[in-house]
Amino acid sequence: MESIIIFLFIFGYLGITLEHNLKVDKLIPALAMMALIWAIISLAHLPVFDVNVELKQLEPSHIDEILLHHLGKTAEIIIFLLGAMTIVEIIDYFNGFYTIKNFIKTRSKKRLLWIFAVLAFILSAIIDNLTATIVLITILQKVVLNRDTRLWFAGLIIIAANAGGAWSPIGDVTTTMLWIGDKVTTLNLIRYVLIPSIVCLVIPVITASFLPAFQGEINTPKEDNSAGYHKHGARMLYLGLSAIVFVPVFKMITHLPPYIGMMLSLAIVATFAEIFSKAKINITSIDVESDAHQTSSPVHSSLSKIELPSILFFLGILLAVAALESLGLLFNFAEGLNAAIPNTDIVISLLGIASAVIDNVPLVAASMGMFSMPADNPVWHLIAYSAGTGGSMLVIGSAAGVVAMGMEKINFFWFFKKITWLALIGFTGGFITFVLMRDFIII
Repeated sequence: MESIIIFLFIFGYLGITLEHNLKVDKLIPALAMMALIWAIISLAHLPVFDVNVELKQLEPSHIDEILLHHLGKTAEIIIFLLGAMTIVEIIDYFNGFYTIKNFIKTRSKKRLLWIFAVLAFILSAIIDNLTATIVLITILQKVVLNRDTRLWFAGLIIIAANAGGAWSPIGDVTTTMLWIGDKVTTLNLIRYVLIPSIVCLVIPVITASFLPAFQGEINTPKEDNSAGYHKHGARMLYLGLSAIVFVPVFKMITHLPPYIGMMLSLAIVATFAEIFSKAKINITSIDVESDAHQTSSPVHSSLSKIELPSILFFLGILLAVAALESLGLLFNFAEGLNAAIPNTDIVISLLGIASAVIDNVPLVAASMGMFSMPADNPVWHLIAYSAGTGGSMLVIGSAAGVVAMGMEKINFFWFFKKITWLALIGFTGGFITFVLMRDFIII
């Protein structure tokens, strides 16, 4: 039966990886794989185990208990993401991100490259790399008219956004998973991963600034500056970003799970959103009007725009990986891997490279079941860095890359020829920096 389960997992994994070729949303194989695996476990009465991290051993459990345990852990991540996504959509409701465009005045391609790279690095650490990429490419389309030039900028934005998301507990789904799973803490994650992430950003950007694509100046488009302006846009931008940044602080003060802090932040942002929109504070009511943006609650409008397929994908893939963990397969695989490749750094570097081909969410979920190191062990921080930045090497290797691919119609082979080598030298530079810091500076 375990062989059938492994086959189902691999088959489902292939369905997720080949999403664009099959033209089937990845949530479908993820949910089907999860449901079938747990059904086989139940029907075949397979023994399930809970991993005792302290004793580094498997302890027998009951399927109802272990499933409820994993569902609770998965729900923490999903509720956290729902809160973060809603806050970002509320900011967008007030055109808050238009404020960022007003900071961009230069026409120099080289300076623009640095501006977009730094913005992507900082924004992705606050609002996650996927949202930061969407925001910046939307602005990029208004600033850079030439599509060939814009593709180069988009490629570097992907690298910068993934680098920025790796060192923040709220910057990437994978780091959020490690943070909520109590594998890393906020301050130590920043302490270990910030400098390698900066190296991962700086090396490709410096190298790219000497390429012909970033020489000279752009033609600045003429447009109505009031087109995207909203009188409360800047306020909602600063309030929303501050609310999201407040979440790790709330966790450190109260020691409560992060989703509690995110719900508090959402409540605060939603309150101001209702006040600024001059609507009644009634989030639970649904008013069907002809012009929803003008008459409905901004919170209700924002909730309707949340990408639920991504939420369902996380549910499916995390519970599918949890099934393998509960059967002890990941634990045994980790022991076999450590015996075959004793050097953990090599294993994690391969994980980073694999994340360019395979979705990094299940990779990190699997690694959380494979390794039994205590919280804030350097292994977890290296996993956060590798899984977060390794996906930049292929346009399909990260959420930021996939969304940029869709927005700018980036060709897979164009990205592979032009951008992959830049992402690779950045990833390698940051990885070496992390190892040197770990071995000779921090520890």
